[in-house]
Amino acid sequence: MSTNFNLKHLLGIRELSADQIVHLLDTAETFRDISKREIKKVPALRGRTVINLFFEASTRTRTSFEIAAKRLSADAVNISVSTSSVSKGETLLDTARNLQAMSPDCIVIRHSSAGAPYHLARACSAAIVNAGDGAHEHPTQALLDALTIREHKGRLEGLRVAIIGDILHSRVARSNIYLLSKLGASVSVAGPGTLVPAEFAGLIEQGVRLERRIEDAIVDADVVMILRMQRERQTDAFFPSMREYAVHYGLHLNHLSLAAPDAIVMHPGPMNRGIEISSEVADGGRSLILDQVTNGVAVRMAVLYLLAGAPGITEKPERQDVSDSTLRNGTVKKQRSRKRSLREEE
Repeated sequence: MSTNFNLKHLLGIRELSADQIVHLLDTAETFRDISKREIKKVPALRGRTVINLFFEASTRTRTSFEIAAKRLSADAVNISVSTSSVSKGETLLDTARNLQAMSPDCIVIRHSSAGAPYHLARACSAAIVNAGDGAHEHPTQALLDALTIREHKGRLEGLRVAIIGDILHSRVARSNIYLLSKLGASVSVAGPGTLVPAEFAGLIEQGVRLERRIEDAIVDADVVMILRMQRERQTDAFFPSMREYAVHYGLHLNHLSLAAPDAIVMHPGPMNRGIEISSEVADGGRSLILDQVTNGVAVRMAVLYLLAGAPGITEKPERQDVSDSTLRNGTVKKQRSRKRSLREEE
């Protein structure tokens, strides 16, 4: 398998090959250990600038991109729409051109309109990372989900994955279906008929099974992925009430008896406890929700490293064998040497 990533931007999973996805996941694994060290930093992107441009609310994605940049020693700049010139009427294109004039190396964008990252990619020479565009795609979420599944299952090929909830408005569902299908997993989706229209499978990928009952999707599933109800994107009444949705499409403990004995439960967050998932399941032993958050930092470190790193980087970074104590001792020795030099000059 070639390890040449050969991408300028990360705009979606649909454009990636299986080899590129695997290379991203392998690279993320090399960065996962950094977060376990006492000194959680490497100089891979020293001198580089990463701008986080978020036009929608975010906790996990925005924070993990900022942490990822800082752990790679990059300079991270956060911009929210409420504090930007967009609130004064500036267009997205003008914002992009002004940011480009400051010579950033990478711009991470989240926007409510599908296609916004593609618009920036045409206007900027910096690497563009899609952190979620409307109901279109959320590539880094799919990558961290895949990394989490691979960490606990050892593979993706041949697994049965059930995705349940608001499929119609979910960018997470789209990116996950693209990725899982490319890497050989079998995907079933389930939800209210108004939120999982019959033509959806044809629009996303061949081979995706549609189920009306979540029980049918969960049977023998290795992975059960629950999606949040995207009420902020819904313009019509897609179901009678949230109470009825929770009764018929919420994941409860008894549902897991239908899945594989070692099935895992995932949720991209934020969770609506008691609606799409019960607290017993969310906090249970099969839940990997916090593992997903942890792996989100490693995946975003890998993305920033591969896109904003030095030109010509094609190989995964080697694991550094230098221990934290060695790093500290080296720093202490340098400080003592400087003090001796100053005393001699005096």
